[in-house]
Amino acid sequence: MTDMRESARVAVEDCMAVASDESMLVVTDELRRDIGRAIHSAAVERAEEAVYLEIEDDEHHGREPPASVAAAMKASDVVVAPTTRSLTHTRARIDACDAGVRVATMPSITEEVMQGAMQADYREVERRAHELLTRLEDVDTLRITSPQGTDLTLAVGERSWKPDTGVCHEAGCVTNLPAGEVYTAPTTGSGTLVVDGTMSSVGLPDSPIEITFEDGRAVDISHEGLADTVDAAGECGRNLAEVGVGVNPSASLIGNVLQDEKVAGTVHVAVGDSSGFGGDVDCDVHLDGVVTEPEVYADGEEFQLPQ
Repeated sequence: MTDMRESARVAVEDCMAVASDESMLVVTDELRRDIGRAIHSAAVERAEEAVYLEIEDDEHHGREPPASVAAAMKASDVVVAPTTRSLTHTRARIDACDAGVRVATMPSITEEVMQGAMQADYREVERRAHELLTRLEDVDTLRITSPQGTDLTLAVGERSWKPDTGVCHEAGCVTNLPAGEVYTAPTTGSGTLVVDGTMSSVGLPDSPIEITFEDGRAVDISHEGLADTVDAAGECGRNLAEVGVGVNPSASLIGNVLQDEKVAGTVHVAVGDSSGFGGDVDCDVHLDGVVTEPEVYADGEEFQLPQ
């Protein structure tokens, strides 16, 4: 088994700043058990109480955990969730943060990711994210193009951009680990997205996936399996949910969207749930697709993404 002690320490100490008088809950599953155990061991060395809990394996990102797990999350000081399915956009996570819990979600985390982007200098990631945030926070319209054929225009409106820095030290904060992005929930958008990087539920596609958006909805998806996954969630699955920009200099493209959407210089766009970060669509699915060579125009002006 890979030695993950340093990555686990980074998560518990650097990212979550777990204190000696706090309780920390690790939520994991059988497929992520080794990672969950490593993080729990790091928590035992720091927290007053460290609890380990396993849920059922499920690749349906955004599905709610059992009520007992949601209650345990809400009753903890810190929650770290290395799970197969994403808990990031669940009501359980939102309720925990509303109660003041600090939460780190690690959906589909692997040992490769633990040895990669998870070992970043998160103060540097934080600096890069806030620098980009100052350039995007007043932008009304974002246009994304790429050599592969992306040409998508998004309206941001009054919705705020959020930094995911990996530094989650304040009550009620949430971070995705490994971290390193600035993101928002667009109010609408139209055009073509060509995913040539990683796509949630697909991985690295054999050929680029084309998604056509009209008025904030994905009206055509070229990948049949992805379309089936989206539609299984109902009408909400086709909602244009998120646009984000990666800023983690330690991340590289590996076929795991948890890491790949953080790669510096990339853009990702998601469909499905947006309720957890400023949008108004509550859905049981949230799927991100990565564009590897984007050109970005903010209110008509091109600017260089951080590399």
